[in-house]
Parts: sequence; structure tokens; C-alpha cells
Amino acid sequence: MDQPLAERMRPKTLEEYIGQNHLMREGEIIREIISKKQPTSLIFWGPPGSGKTTLARIIASELETDFVELSAVTASKKDVLEVIETARRSWNSEGQLALTDTSKSKRMILFIDEIHRFNKAQQDAFLPHVESGLITLIGATTENPSFEVINPLLSRSRVIVLKPHTKEDMLSIIKRAVTLEKATKRVSAKAIDLLAEMSAGDARVALSNLELALQLSEKVTAETIKTAAQKRLPSYDKGGEYHYNLISAFIKSMRGSDATAALYYLARMLEAGEDPKFIARRMLVFASEDIGLAGNGAMSLAVSTFLAVERVGMPECQYTLFHCAAALAKAEKSRTVADAMTSALQAAKQYPDAQVPLHLRNAPTKLMKDLGYSKGTKWEAGFEHPDGFLPEELKNLTFL
Repeated sequence: MDQPLAERMRPKTLEEYIGQNHLMREGEIIREIISKKQPTSLIFWGPPGSGKTTLARIIASELETDFVELSAVTASKKDVLEVIETARRSWNSEGQLALTDTSKSKRMILFIDEIHRFNKAQQDAFLPHVESGLITLIGATTENPSFEVINPLLSRSRVIVLKPHTKEDMLSIIKRAVTLEKATKRVSAKAIDLLAEMSAGDARVALSNLELALQLSEKVTAETIKTAAQKRLPSYDKGGEYHYNLISAFIKSMRGSDATAALYYLARMLEAGEDPKFIARRMLVFASEDIGLAGNGAMSLAVSTFLAVERVGMPECQYTLFHCAAALAKAEKSRTVADAMTSALQAAKQYPDAQVPLHLRNAPTKLMKDLGYSKGTKWEAGFEHPDGFLPEELKNLTFL
């Protein structure tokens, strides 16, 4: 049975590897690890199809180490312990690599795909063996290691960020695959360009779609690629990195009064299936935090938008969301309320027991009046008491 095209296209040497130039150039970390022949524990963080597994295999090959590959999705504790025991047999009692007349022992690189799927206890199990040098660990994850990998393991590893392949990288990968398949005359230039565009930097997706397109038609055109790829789902994870990056970009674009950018990020989120009520809630917060006193109508608009989203639902509520986002982005901005809130909360923490002045206290009994409660207070609009309204130790405090 033939291997999938994506597997057959997987580079086996550093020279064959395409992309991630920020890691591959002379003096950059991957080049340094290989040139110095020094295995280093790494955490590869990057989107699907960016070359994490391939890069781990190339490092092991270039360093001439043993290489064991496990997936956190399917590996059990027993699998991990067996790998550790295999590595231990290569070391003698002095902690040096053991050499025999019949074999040459090697350092071991243990590659864990989707390492974020291991729980804390499972990740803890690697620590003593990484620290002793028994194994060199390379983990791969699509999730932010700050949240998904335990700190002790992070402190013993270098986090390497892989980026989605650029369109130029994708074109190079696809053209190489077309040549490998001896299909240069079968695939049009427009088909290659569209395939690179639709794959969102994911080499595996591009190669899988190319393989299917070659099976579907003798002559692969842009239409063939569309048929093979169907609709590309945006890269998005409602609980992960893309979710937080896009909502952050949306808020910052409105804050910077860039309505075009704000509407683009709003569209990205909706296309990816984000909950419109989540977006409406964020705009509610924005109306007070970033517009505040500069436009009191913003809050009413945001509340109305949230109610409309609840009552109308998708897809019609998109009109309301885009209306509100455009208005908030174009509105004048003021941090006065947000800054005043921060100062007020800080003062409340610093002076949690400051006594309310007697003249501000309610006086429902004669005794309380005799003690000075509510003294000098008049029930009239705009009345300013000569002693002010703050506790004595906060007399000179001003928020607004």
C-alpha cells in the first residue's frame, strides 16, 4: 500500500526542509543545536502542518541519536516506562553511555506529539530523566505551552515557536510534490497558486488536497482544487490560542479606531463559528472601558446589540454586531471611567476601614442626631457639605 503523499514528501535532511527560516538560518537555534551536536530538550509550539514532527526527526538524524516517537493521544504510562527503561540500558552505573563490542549505544531523543494531552502527573514523570540527561525530550503542541505544559518541564526545555508556512513556502512544497508525482504537465499554475492560498500555511492539508485532486482529474485546474478542498475551515479553537488572539485583535482594533480591522476580525470570528453572544459581551465591556464618558450612548447601543443577538440569533444578528462594532470603533474614546475605577478599587483596598463621616450617616433616632449623625446635611439637589464627602484620611483624593 502506497504511503500518503504528505508522508512521502516529508523531508529527511535539513537541506530538504522548507520554511521556518527564523530557526534555520546560520546562528539560529536549530542550526546551532545541530552544528554543535548537542541534544537539547525542546518544546515545538506551532499550528498543524508547520513541520514539528519532521523537524524532530531531522534533528535526531543529524545528531545520530536513537529516536522514539509517541503520541500523547494513544501512549500509556506503560509505553513511556518502556522507553525510559530502553534508554537506561544504554547507560552504565557511572551515568555514561555504555559501549559494547557488538553495538554502539546512542543518546535517545524521545518525541511526544501533542504533549499538551498528557496530564500534569504524566508530564511530571519525564522530569528526573530529562534533568539527568537520560533522555532528550522534544514535545510538539498546537496549544500555548504556558497553559498546557507544566512549568518545571518548561524550565528544562527551550520553547521553539513554529509559524504557519508562508505562501512562498507552500508554493515550493507543492511544486516539489508535483515534480515528485511526475505531474508537472497535469497541474496548472493557477491550481498550484490556489492550493497554496487555501491551505493556510498547513503543508499536510495542501499535499492531501493535491493528492486527491490528482486522483479526481487528469488535468488539475483551480476548479479541481476547489472540489478537492471543499470549504477550508478557518484555523480556530474556541478555547485556545486562535480564540484569544482574534478577540484581542478585535478589541485593540476598535480601541485604535480602525473600523476596517475591527470588522475583519469580527468576520473571522463569526466565520469560524464563534458564539455571537461572546462577541456582544466583549463589546458591552468595551463600551464602558474604552468609550465611557466620551459617548454615553455607546453603552445603550451595546446593550441593545446583546439583546438583539439573544432574540434574533444567527445569521440575521450579524447586522447588529457589525453595526455596533463599526460604531464603537468610530466613537471617541475615553479611559476616564476605567482609570477612575482602578483608582477607586485601589483606594478601597488601601483604606478598607476608613470611617464614614458622621454628617453622611443616616440618623433615624434622636440619639444618633445628638451624636452628630447627618449634621448639616440638606436634602437638596447639588448640595455640597462644607466637610466634603470622603473619610478624613482621603480628603484630597480625586478620581474624576
